[in-house]
Amino acid sequence: MNTIRIKGMSCQHCVASVTKALEGLPGVSDVKVDLEKGKATYQGDINHGLVKEAIEKTGFDVVD
Repeated sequence: MNTIRIKGMSCQHCVASVTKALEGLPGVSDVKVDLEKGKATYQGDINHGLVKEAIEKTGFDVVD
């Protein structure tokens, strides 16, 4: 399981946007976005940069 921290989410619409972005990446599955903890977890062997880029395209910041 991979984890990435996300800054700027404030509602369930934000969660849905990030979830959709991550699920759209090839090889990514079992996406879970936690609004309160400001993080997403997912399964998949994918470059961290691609995940970060997908999240940032939805308007949120990734905390490294």
